[in-house]
Amino acid sequence: MANEEDPKARARVAAAARALDEVEPGMAIGLGSGRAVDAVIEAIAGKWPDGPPVRAAVAAPRTEEAARAAGIDVVALDGSFRLDVVIDGADEVGPSLELVKGGGGALLREKLLVSASDRFVVVAEAEKRVARLGETQRLPVEVVRFAWEDTQRRLRETLEEPTLREGEDGEPFETDEGHFLLDCLIPSSPGLVALEERLNGTTGVVEHGLFLDSADAVVVGGPDGGVETLTR
Repeated sequence: MANEEDPKARARVAAAARALDEVEPGMAIGLGSGRAVDAVIEAIAGKWPDGPPVRAAVAAPRTEEAARAAGIDVVALDGSFRLDVVIDGADEVGPSLELVKGGGGALLREKLLVSASDRFVVVAEAEKRVARLGETQRLPVEVVRFAWEDTQRRLRETLEEPTLREGEDGEPFETDEGHFLLDCLIPSSPGLVALEERLNGTTGVVEHGLFLDSADAVVVGGPDGGVETLTR
């Protein structure tokens, strides 16, 4: 259970509860990863204690474990259906609902969920809102392991200080798909759309943590438990 005495946890719990307004019985939903999604799963279990009447595709093993423990039917995203809504967190939320995601390393799978969904709703604490992406977080860029250092060299033409992410053991962090992550500073120029285009065209880059126009709504929880819903 989240510690509701912690202002950040209180904000997540409040936002997660409001996000459930998007979920109706019979839906197929997507669940990303991280503490915000943990709060959503707890909220689902609390709302439907006799068994959530939804099925879910998930982005990470930890999310799958939590979802199953809450009684949620976890299903494979096998191309036979679309998701009604994806609910996930974010590392930063910009003024136009542009996002930086991937702090937990699941950005590729999370983007795949979003691409298969009719609606994307973000759960975030108020402190995640920024005037410009990159103010508080680095941008994760997922790269293939082969010749990753050469990909890193090419990325220096676009992003600042692309740094290999390491795990607690000091070894390179591996995503669930077996790739490496380079965490990069976002320059003030070029613009985000141009930056996205450059990253998409960089050989060796699998995916990146820019989610520029995919969020339909961001549910923002405050440390006092207040909630605000931002829409496009």
